[in-house]
Parts: sequence; C-alpha cells; structure tokens
Amino acid sequence: MSKFVPSLQSLVGAEQLSVWETVAPALKAQLSQAIAPGSIPECIVEPDSPAQLAAVVKALHAQKGRSLPFGAGTKLHWGGVSDSIQVGISTARMSQLIDHAAGDLTVTAQAGMRLSDLQAHLAQQNQFLPLNPSYSDAATLGGIIATADSGSLRHRYGGVRDLLIGVTFVRADGEIARAGGRVVKNVAGYDLMKLFTGSWGTLGILTEVTFRVYPLPEASKTLVLTGEREAIARVAQALLSSALAPVAVELVAPATMQHLGHTGLGLVVQFQGLAVSLDAQAAQLRQFAQAAGLVESTYTDSAEASLWQKLQDLWEAIAPDPYLTCKIGVLPNQAAATLAKIADQFPSLTSGTIHAGSGLGLLRFADPPSTGHLLDLRRLCEAQGGFFSLLAAPVDLKQQIDGWGYPGNALGLMRGIKQQFDPDRLLSPGRFVGGI
Repeated sequence: MSKFVPSLQSLVGAEQLSVWETVAPALKAQLSQAIAPGSIPECIVEPDSPAQLAAVVKALHAQKGRSLPFGAGTKLHWGGVSDSIQVGISTARMSQLIDHAAGDLTVTAQAGMRLSDLQAHLAQQNQFLPLNPSYSDAATLGGIIATADSGSLRHRYGGVRDLLIGVTFVRADGEIARAGGRVVKNVAGYDLMKLFTGSWGTLGILTEVTFRVYPLPEASKTLVLTGEREAIARVAQALLSSALAPVAVELVAPATMQHLGHTGLGLVVQFQGLAVSLDAQAAQLRQFAQAAGLVESTYTDSAEASLWQKLQDLWEAIAPDPYLTCKIGVLPNQAAATLAKIADQFPSLTSGTIHAGSGLGLLRFADPPSTGHLLDLRRLCEAQGGFFSLLAAPVDLKQQIDGWGYPGNALGLMRGIKQQFDPDRLLSPGRFVGGI
C-alpha cells in the first residue's frame, strides 16, 4: 500500500509523478547507486515550480517521509548511500532563466536548468559562467552546487562557492527561504551560498540560484608539457610563483596523457584573454619548460577544444563495472609527487588529474583496488596534508569503508547545522560526511 503517492498525486500533475515500477530503467540504475540495497522509493516526483516543490516537501514533512533530491541525476552515483528513501524529487522541470543582468554580470536561473543551456544563452551576450564540471552537457545548476563540482577553471575564477551570490531554497519543512541577492556587492543575511555549496542536498532543495558571470575571452591557447616528475613539479611551482595568469593548470597522470597522445606525467596549462597577452605568457612558460628539459606542445582553436573534450570524455565515459572514482586533496607543492606515486602503485589507474593550484584532484580506476589498498591511498593523501574520498564506487564497497574519511574536527559542527536545517533527517540522509 502506497503511503505517500496519494497525497503527492493531489499536488502535481499525472505526468509529474512516476511510481517506482514505471520509472525509466536508466534513472532506476542511477538511483540504485545512491540508495542502500532494498530501499526502493515509492515514486519519483517532478515539481515544475518552487511553490509546487514547497507543497511536496511540506506534505512529506508532515508524514516524516525521507526524500532524495536530484536534478538530471548525472552524479547520483557520487557520494554516500542514502538509507530508507521513500520519494525521489527531481528539479529537472524547474529549468527557466529568471534574469540576466548582462551589464551587472549576473544571472539568475532555476536550479533545474542545465549548465549547457545557460551557457548557450550567456554566449549570445558574449558572456559565460566559468564552470566546467563533469557531465557538463546534462548537469543542472543545482546539482553542480550540491556537489561543488567546479572543474579546471577554478584556478582562475575560483570554485562554485566563489561564483554563487544568491540562492532560494525549500527547507525540510516545506518553507521557502532566500539568502544573498542578485548583485555582486550584497551583504544581506547569512552567507548560506557557501554553506549549501557541497552540501549534497542535505540542508534544503535549491530552487533559484544567482551567479556572477564573466565576458568570453577573446582567444585561448593550451600548452601541454611532459617529462620527468621532478621537472614537472619544478615548472609547476615556477608557473604558480610567477606573474603569469593561466585559467587552468592541471597535473595529469601518465595513463591519461597516453589517451591524449603523449608520454609521461603531464602539465596542461590553459591561457585565455587577449591574443597578444597569450603569446607573451606562452613564450614565458616555454622558457620554463626548456630549462627543465620538458617536451612542449601547443594547442589552439579546434585542436585545443578537442584536447579538453578528450580529458572530459575520460571521466564521463561509461565504464565497465566495477570501477571507482575518487576525489583527493593534497598540498599543492606535493601534487606532482603524489600523482606520480599513485600512478606507480596502482596500475589500474585509467584517469588522474590534480589542479596544481589547489591540490584537488580526481582519480578513476578501471578495477577498484582492495579495501586495504584504498586505505593505504587515504593514508598517503593524509600524510601530504590532504584527504581521500570515494565518489563513485560499488554500493557494497561504500558500505564497507567510510567513503568520506573526514579526519577533521568540524564533524560535530556539521551535525549541528544538519540538526538545525533538517532535524528529522528527511533530506538525503546518509549522503554526506559522517552519515549526515
């Protein structure tokens, strides 16, 4: 007997609610990566407005119904495994552009809008949102914020939290709340934008978001440097210490470089801006590379776009099961050495990149290492002042070890925040650090 379907059917149209048996197989497969085995949702509901979403959440709150919010579902296989989910809530129908203040360089859209659709609109005004996350063709703005998935452009423009200036969201009790605003210099209220970034849907469900945007660059150029680990590390540090202003600086594992047609550990550096400036900056980086004995290749125009697309495709390609994707963080000055060591110790590493400026990176293994080896990898990252977290992995592996492995002292504070926002643990329970 359905507990929640009757009340939800009275709030949304027939085409907006699917009982579990009628959910598309592809979405079922995605949801199965985020939900504990045996915990089958009654239905998936797709509100088409913030008011309708608020009504759905309020009805679930009254019955203590646990829900799993998501957008397009592209990253449901990332993060922790939720328990006892009764309803899935998709924001994909809430995909409207609300306001584009081109003169103020801000844009407001509903959280279910796809990033690719937003970029297409911004391009008409010669602007863009400097995010290049995984699954960027289908990923929604709300999902990108929930997972804090910035991409390589974070080196120049900062992460999601640095670009987000306003949010509207539905609380766990169904009330609508707002923070920030639609102008860059806004100091009204609490800075919930940073709190919601990377919260994995555990604090509320985003409905509208406002970002700062930037003019599209006039020109772009990417240099690929390959060679010995020590030389790559020296050039990376020289670049980061110089007056050069790249938009992306990626350390790339040998296995990934092989897919790009190169050999050895790689340093992929992208410059964007005025053409004359790019030429000067590229020339300076070539001097660094030549002094260190590195091999250099330059990419522009369609060849450059193809290079970055190949890097993206390596992450987004459907891999045979089992496979594993991890997020790591290390001290930036240890990034090259750590990536090289991981590549040496784990032959099943198929893709590996670290943002040289931040020390944050992604690893993908074709065959998951043993539990013991994963814990060794976590200790390696922690010894470098960083962390190791599972993003995508078989559900049984996520249930065997702590996927987040958070060793810090803020867990109590995070649990307290969850208690304030969602005391009954109704939103995405178990998806975040410490089972939050």
